[in-house]
Amino acid sequence: MGQLDGRVAVVTGASEGIGFASALRFAEEGAYVYVTGRRKPELDAAVTRIGAARASGVQGDVTDLADLDRLFATIGAEGRRIDVLYANAGGTPMSPLAQVTEEDYENATQLNLRSALFTVQKALPLLNDNASVILCSSTTAGRGAAGVGLYAAAKAGVRSLTRTWANELKERGIRVNALAPHTTETPMLRGNAPAGTSPDEFLAMLAAGVPLGRVADPAEQAAAALFLASDQSSYITGIELLVDGGVNQI
Repeated sequence: MGQLDGRVAVVTGASEGIGFASALRFAEEGAYVYVTGRRKPELDAAVTRIGAARASGVQGDVTDLADLDRLFATIGAEGRRIDVLYANAGGTPMSPLAQVTEEDYENATQLNLRSALFTVQKALPLLNDNASVILCSSTTAGRGAAGVGLYAAAKAGVRSLTRTWANELKERGIRVNALAPHTTETPMLRGNAPAGTSPDEFLAMLAAGVPLGRVADPAEQAAAALFLASDQSSYITGIELLVDGGVNQI
């Protein structure tokens, strides 16, 4: 038996990377998974890889409230309710203080904080009692890494909401936890290699600052997400689980 047999999960930002790996792992453990993403070809490919019998794709942008409404309307119309909600979608804008613009601020907060808030709020009517809600935080929220202040502040807000919602939803037995990944090898990360630096060289540079000596594989982040989604974490709520190779610990 799988750890999520008979359950329904929703994973946002699941076309690739950590979101896709988590959706795939949830399906392998018996869940039926709704996956979202902005790019239809990539989303369709993700559903194909997971298996059409185990997953549905709903194209949409988590910063667009109408798209979120359509996502949950689709789930409700198919007669399903939600046991696991993973608000994974986000982004890592680089905006040093001296260069921050109003547009940078709006983009960082909408993608990383506002989207998490309204994803969970709009899912509430479909959340089963004793459901698991997982928010994507970041190790940067607890560090002072240069150049990512807006992103770190938005993710610190996500961490704060995790505590508040764990308290607000406790009467329904709904657990709310945050998962905070550190550097993980994804297509997005490889695409962020600076000019003149190959993706492999960039990953090696990042790995040098990790106590375990390497960046994470998306499957390792997915394993942590499964832990928070499943009954293995049935007595855990309000935490931030750092999956960081020791970066924030050592």
